[in-house]
Amino acid sequence: MNIYIVIPAHNEEDTIGLTIASLANQTFLPKKVVVVNDNSTDNTPSILKDLLTKYSWLSIVNSESSEAHLPGTKIINAFYKGFETLDENYDVICKFDADIILPANYLESITSIFKSNSEIGMASGLLYIKQKENWIYETIASKDHVRGPIKAYRKACFNDIGGLKRSIGWDRVDILLAQYYGWKIETDKSLKVKHLKPTGLVYSSGSKYLQGEGLYRIRFGFLLTLIASLKSALNKRSLPYFFYSVIGYIKAFVGATGFIITKEQGKFIRQLSWKKIFKKVF
Repeated sequence: MNIYIVIPAHNEEDTIGLTIASLANQTFLPKKVVVVNDNSTDNTPSILKDLLTKYSWLSIVNSESSEAHLPGTKIINAFYKGFETLDENYDVICKFDADIILPANYLESITSIFKSNSEIGMASGLLYIKQKENWIYETIASKDHVRGPIKAYRKACFNDIGGLKRSIGWDRVDILLAQYYGWKIETDKSLKVKHLKPTGLVYSSGSKYLQGEGLYRIRFGFLLTLIASLKSALNKRSLPYFFYSVIGYIKAFVGATGFIITKEQGKFIRQLSWKKIFKKVF
């Protein structure tokens, strides 16, 4: 299997070298890796320039965008800047973050997952963050959820879902759309990926309402949004997160923000979400 990887990078001077080193140490090397320098103002560009001389599979794309570190559109726009430079000769396309360290067998294991079952459309390991001297599971999502920093898609699945949505909530809706099109999602719990910057650590204050907006844009519905926001707030141990998320949903509703999925897809997503909730409760 040919694995292509796109890595958006915005001011990642402390981590990008570690991420690329972990890719270089893989037991199964990627075919191509594109790092998108997304308007970095630190030493990221010079570090990437040095790395470029070391690895034949590595390429760099420079992109100009806002300096604000926001989830959603900015990240996916950067992803496509890199993706558009690639050819079609890939079997698996990955969107990785620039602040992860992969275990040496990561890509080999991901390849094995896809080879084991042709119905698997997305796969990943799990993310761990450092607390004091220990690496612990980053408890902001289920262990069955393929997280945004370590996404891997089978080519056919990636095409079925229409690629990645240029919107907040892209990393939730891609999994739901994959299931809508009949694909299975797989996580290998033994693959522990070090996440050097916990999710949301460097997001700007302008992102506080975006999670609620994202839930609105995938037609989640108000009651499901309340439940999802409360669950995330509890995981983050942040009551303000709950209120900001709900307010974000209301603001998107009042402002008639556009949806990123069809009515039929939205209906499927709501039914699937309620089914999971009832399964846990009963």
